[in-house]
Amino acid sequence: MPKAPKPQPGIMDIELYVGGASTVDGVANVIKLSSNENPWGPSEKAVEAFQRAAHELHRYPGTDHASLRAAIGEVHGLDPERIICGVGSDEIITFLCQAYAGPGDEVIHTEHGFSMYRISALAAGAKPVEVPERDRVVDVDAILAGVTRKTRLVFIANPANPTGTMVGKKELGRLAEALPSHVVLVLDGAYAEFVDGFDGGVALVDKYPNVVMTRTFSKIYGLGGLRIGWGYAQREVIDVLNRLRGPFNLSTAQLAAAEAAVRDRAHVERCRSENSRLRAWLAGALAGHGVPSDTSSANFVLARFGTPEEAGACDEYLRSEGVIVRRVAGYKLPDCLRITVGDEASCRRVAHLIGLFKGAGSEKDKNDG
Repeated sequence: MPKAPKPQPGIMDIELYVGGASTVDGVANVIKLSSNENPWGPSEKAVEAFQRAAHELHRYPGTDHASLRAAIGEVHGLDPERIICGVGSDEIITFLCQAYAGPGDEVIHTEHGFSMYRISALAAGAKPVEVPERDRVVDVDAILAGVTRKTRLVFIANPANPTGTMVGKKELGRLAEALPSHVVLVLDGAYAEFVDGFDGGVALVDKYPNVVMTRTFSKIYGLGGLRIGWGYAQREVIDVLNRLRGPFNLSTAQLAAAEAAVRDRAHVERCRSENSRLRAWLAGALAGHGVPSDTSSANFVLARFGTPEEAGACDEYLRSEGVIVRRVAGYKLPDCLRITVGDEASCRRVAHLIGLFKGAGSEKDKNDG
């Protein structure tokens, strides 16, 4: 029997990505807090724009995304000519690896960094190199120590997923200054909008030709189902990435919804404010039940348990009660559960259930003693 074609080196080292669960067998109405989705959904203006676009589905979309890039530039004070749009920020990450890394090259990501960095590096034939974090925070010195003559890219999510922690402006500047010019520093700002006054690293992109920022419409804009993202870099880099981008990578409906979403600043402000309020409440409630978390700057908290077994047992208990959170053992955090900040009812429900779980465990310990 003929053999199947052999894929390029690195491809079979990629583990298939598993998204956050959305159903529980036997439970009709679940509370999904596993995928960092915006519980308030997209802007009504974005929904209206998406619906209007239905009348143009027989037309090919524009290839230059000019209107969306102009809107992003206007809202964020950026040069539209230095913006590229993609199918989520994941596609921009893929372009960067395709453009700047290949066989024999190395791509640095941190210990608990987003899994797509490793996946995209392997897909390009490059070697992913993991460097340690310090107490679940990106360690600039560890990154610099990991740089070799083979290093081509460094990926940092800020705020980070799944930890929610941030690297300060001073440390990021020190990293950008110290990296060799042939190494591209990628600042993944998927959760940047949840930090009031944070621009995701624009000043560093403007200062250094080897720094790139990526952003997404999947989180605070509530458009995860449409898959839209963008990147910002100096023109030479954008020119390279556009040579890899398919001419029709975004549909008319995607472009219309994203433009309306980015212009609706009132919706973004409401979502940021509510997320900040409920994130603080949830972290405090969990801490009161003996479940600590690092200060989160995103739309989730990373709940830390005493052991991997306890984290797993809590996850099973929550699922039995119709609440889905995210295990993060694959991110080398087996004793943690990542919990999306939902609406107020969802936050109160998950905190109450974790309190019951911890209380039951404490009572069992007393009885065993």
